[in-house]
Amino acid sequence: MKKSLGILLVLLTITSSGWAQTKKRITVMDFEFGAVQDAAKQIFGGNSQDVGKGIADMLVTKLVQDGVYSVIERQALAKIIGEQNFSNSDRANPDTAAKIGRILGVDAMVIGSITQFGRDDQNHTVGGGAFGGITGRYGIGGVGTHKAKAVVVISARLVDTNTGEILAAADGKGTSTRSGTSLLGGGGSENGGGNGNFSMGSSNFGSTILGEATNAAVADASKQLEDAAGKLPTVTINVSGLIADVTDNTLILNVGTKAGVKVGDHLGVFRKGKEIRDPATGKVLKTINTRLGDVTITEADQDSATGTFSGPNPPKVGDAVQTVQ
Repeated sequence: MKKSLGILLVLLTITSSGWAQTKKRITVMDFEFGAVQDAAKQIFGGNSQDVGKGIADMLVTKLVQDGVYSVIERQALAKIIGEQNFSNSDRANPDTAAKIGRILGVDAMVIGSITQFGRDDQNHTVGGGAFGGITGRYGIGGVGTHKAKAVVVISARLVDTNTGEILAAADGKGTSTRSGTSLLGGGGSENGGGNGNFSMGSSNFGSTILGEATNAAVADASKQLEDAAGKLPTVTINVSGLIADVTDNTLILNVGTKAGVKVGDHLGVFRKGKEIRDPATGKVLKTINTRLGDVTITEADQDSATGTFSGPNPPKVGDAVQTVQ
């Protein structure tokens, strides 16, 4: 019984790995938010919130939860952007996104912009003090209209990192209406907006009408991007390289993203064995290699990759790594 259970677990592991490898790898750039920057300043009090980063983080969370794509950690993206000295103005540039994506080793990048973020223009603040001491047309404090309405609209694009082509467009819109409240009403105190109490990743923000509208817009855009997953071309790349360094179970390889290595790849680790040669010409006909185990790639740049080794036989410098079916 134990043996059968062990075999079943191995089969499930193999099947799960196969499914994971069919997912296309993507990551999400911070959204451009110049069109709504003034509104965001008034809502949150100064420059305390990068709403473009907030939207991107929320979109990543949604995409990961839905599981259609393999979404690469945004810390790796932030590191590359910092190293390449890209600016905020590059956030919605397809060419820049494709370049960053190639370095990161993903199939596609999501870029986008926020075109509306705040109150429905038909609403007005009525009397009283406003949120954070701010008055005016955003209706974020004091006594709101009978029905306060928040509207968030985002525009996202799925960019092929190999060609820079825009494969799909997604326009997400979210609204939320609630009687007798303001944009940041309904979740926590409205007295601390400028102090960071309404971070876009917090539950306080999510329970406000602006948070509800933002979540709805992100969910709308996410669904459209997931529906477009089939538009990403399937590219088969066979990786072949050597181990350049071994430290415990951490391997550094002499191949990187230029050779097609991507974070999350599982490569076989082999030791070169006996060579079978043609007795007439001396040409190597076949090499018998011994598989030592596997390496899972955790980090990759253009010319090298780092990964974690697992297997019964310890590798050494000079051993080969390659794609396995």
